[in-house]
Amino acid sequence: MKLEEHDGRELIRLARECIDESLRVQTAPPFPKRDYCSALRQVRSAFVTLRTREQLRGCCGSIEPSRPLAEAVWQAAWASAFRDPRFPPLSTSEWQTVHLHVSVLEPPQPLVLANEEDLLSRLRPGIDGLVLECDGAHATFLPSVWAHLPHPREFVRHLKTKAGWSADFWSADMRASIYVVQEFEEG
Repeated sequence: MKLEEHDGRELIRLARECIDESLRVQTAPPFPKRDYCSALRQVRSAFVTLRTREQLRGCCGSIEPSRPLAEAVWQAAWASAFRDPRFPPLSTSEWQTVHLHVSVLEPPQPLVLANEEDLLSRLRPGIDGLVLECDGAHATFLPSVWAHLPHPREFVRHLKTKAGWSADFWSADMRASIYVVQEFEEG
């Protein structure tokens, strides 16, 4: 279901409100019960990305939809600011420089692959998000990562190292799924 621009603005407002409230009360605030429009009540998955001066400052979310979209964004905003293991919890002074980005995911589509070359030939740079899974480990890159890793081989190699594998790792048990997102940014 395609979201309208006003839905995206509401998701950005929710993400900002969550982090504002978290910094004020110094804990995870409860999700605000409101009369959300039907699009934000749909069970969807989302990621919230925080950037400071164009540098990543946090990014968390879920691939599998498990809650209404408004709540998924609320949870992802809190996790991105305070639980992303790559960064310390966001400080009040840092918050003034953060730019928010919300990615709403379409359900991932599994790919049946012959090998890694097959995967590389089927990826659409700038369009596809990618999930790789094997032996209990998994990782994903949102489509926005293509801006930094524009070549499919480089994109996949970095995703494999994110999952904890070597860049040249491949297994017959590797599972891959692709997805597209609808993106919303502040300002």
